[in-house]
Amino acid sequence: MTEHVRIALEEGVLRLTLARADKKNALTQAMYAALGNALARAETDSSVRAVLLEADGDAFTAGNDLGDFAAVAAGKLAREDMTTHLFLDALATARKPIVAAVQGLAVGIGVTMLLHCDLVFVADDAKLSTPFVNLALVPEAASSALLQARIGYARAYAMFALGEPIDGRTAASIGLANAALPATEVRTKALAAARLLATKPMGALQATKQLMRDGAAIAALMAKESEIFGARLKSPETAEALRAFAERRPPDFSKFSG
Repeated sequence: MTEHVRIALEEGVLRLTLARADKKNALTQAMYAALGNALARAETDSSVRAVLLEADGDAFTAGNDLGDFAAVAAGKLAREDMTTHLFLDALATARKPIVAAVQGLAVGIGVTMLLHCDLVFVADDAKLSTPFVNLALVPEAASSALLQARIGYARAYAMFALGEPIDGRTAASIGLANAALPATEVRTKALAAARLLATKPMGALQATKQLMRDGAAIAALMAKESEIFGARLKSPETAEALRAFAERRPPDFSKFSG
């Protein structure tokens, strides 16, 4: 176990398991670093032929730990000291196949990371949401382009701007996931898929993935999103959103002009 991330290599599959179930697997800076470092090592480890992202408990992940956002907004944590980029950069540049198993809540980065996975299996009743605008933030992980490329502008805008969640069945029907299954079967199905990928010719798999993904464009968009995201974290609107969340009240953005 490394900082609430369990790491195991089995039959060529590197299993990265989010193990902070008591907090709905909300991602801390230590967890981002652990995930990013594991993915980076996987790229140079010939014994790793596929990666599986999964989670313990009844949620995939509730997204970023909001305590980190509040710390940046309050000036207690420098944006450049956050380790989120280690995970995002590793996802963007990964050449080996990545499979995801999603149950329960998948919020924010819990959805946007799926856009970098090659096979995604979700529970029928999973709830996927990207409520960045609700926190006065912007999309990340190149999702501002990748999500609309996957599901269309109208659906992507609704997920971002309205914060509208979709269930697992819908995610599969619109192409955000490969299949929706009963929650008890998701991790088993995803592991079987990862093991199958591990038997395929690795050179062909990597070449196919590189042809299908423009790594340079993804990296450039991530950098642009990150710059705007960082500025938004220090904005009065985000401060109000975080205060409202902590005080369990609706935010009031009427006094801000943008």
